[in-house]
Amino acid sequence: MATRLTFEKRAELTTHPLLKKLFKLMADKQSNLALSADVTTKRELLAIADLLGPEICVLKTHIDIIEDFDQDLVVQLRQLADKHQFLIFEDRKFADIGHTVQLQYAKGIYHIAEWADIINAHCLPGPGIIEGLSQIGLPKGRGLLLLAEMSSAGNLFTQNYIEKVLNFAKQYPEFVIGFISQHCFAEDPNWIYMTPGVKLKPGSDKLGQQYRSPSQAIVDQGCDVIIVGRDILSASNPLTLAKCYRETAWKTYLDLILAKV
Repeated sequence: MATRLTFEKRAELTTHPLLKKLFKLMADKQSNLALSADVTTKRELLAIADLLGPEICVLKTHIDIIEDFDQDLVVQLRQLADKHQFLIFEDRKFADIGHTVQLQYAKGIYHIAEWADIINAHCLPGPGIIEGLSQIGLPKGRGLLLLAEMSSAGNLFTQNYIEKVLNFAKQYPEFVIGFISQHCFAEDPNWIYMTPGVKLKPGSDKLGQQYRSPSQAIVDQGCDVIIVGRDILSASNPLTLAKCYRETAWKTYLDLILAKV
């Protein structure tokens, strides 16, 4: 069951500065929509961020699929994030030993730690992965989401695994801000639940992605932020559909909060 508190109240209660900022941003923009910007060129990514930025609270990137990546891209992304008030979440899904993920986070051609507010990681390697990432990200005021569940068919995320992820999160409250999951599994205002696999018309794709409605994700399963990508990006009018998703998800959240008053 989700923590049925307003985002404003959770902003007051959380001890994590980045999560406080995110909750306040969501309340001010009236948006609990994250956009999964899975495009492959610099021009597309910047155009989408500028066009849809006013509708979203988080822009989720896969920076390693950008074919013409350069440092100017992330400079402009940061400018757009400031202009439209959204956070940048690099969906890197780190999954290696602590020393290796430190290099992946801070070095290479992407220098993710320099521009991404949020990153995520699998817990399969053990708590060392969180420790390693935190040593890079914590001094920069970054936040980490732990992967507790995914929306693909046949995944290997068990209840036992989720409990272990939760225990890891409790060990690093200064860095972990929440989870990528399909449902809320622990009431705590210091954690946010972001969920993929959401569509206005539920169903599945040919590669095993499973979708449920915003109401199912927010009301039934207690998630805070819905992550939507292809449905918006492939629309004839992405801005119109993004507005529809934002308004639907926000109304669902408000109805849920009002129902608890």
